[in-house]
Amino acid sequence: MLMPKRVKRRRVHRGRMKGVATKGNTITYGTYGLVSQECGWITSNQIEAARIAMTRSIKRGGKVYIKIFPHKSVTKKPAEVRMGSGKGAPEYWVAVVKPGRVMFEIAGVSEEKAREAMRLASHKLPVKCKFAIKETAEKGGEA
Repeated sequence: MLMPKRVKRRRVHRGRMKGVATKGNTITYGTYGLVSQECGWITSNQIEAARIAMTRSIKRGGKVYIKIFPHKSVTKKPAEVRMGSGKGAPEYWVAVVKPGRVMFEIAGVSEEKAREAMRLASHKLPVKCKFAIKETAEKGGEA
C-alpha cells in the first residue's frame, strides 16, 4: 500500500474539504483521465484496488499513472477504551481529493479500452468520477 516513507507529524487534524481542486486538475502524462466530481478521502487500499482494476483491464498494454498520494494519516483508538489519554495511533493513510482533481491517467490504449478501465476503477472509489480526454479536460468541458 502507498504511504509516506517518513513524516514530520504522524497525527494530523481532520481538516475540511471545500472548494475545487486548483492543483492536479489537468491531464499531464496520459491521454485519458479519471476526474473526481466530489470531495472525499481515498484510502491507500482504494487507490491500489483501482490501479489493479485498470492494469488488468488494459491487459499489459499502455501505461497507468497515479496522480494522488495518501499523505494524511487517519488515527483510531482501540475498541472499548475510555475517553481521554491522547489521540489514537495512525490506522491508515488517505489522499484528500476535491472536485476537478485528476486521480488517474492512461496512455497508449484506445479510447474504448481506457473508458472501460476507468469505469472499473471508478467502482473502487468512494467519490463520483467522470472520464476525461486530454483536449476536453484542458478546456474544462466534459467527455
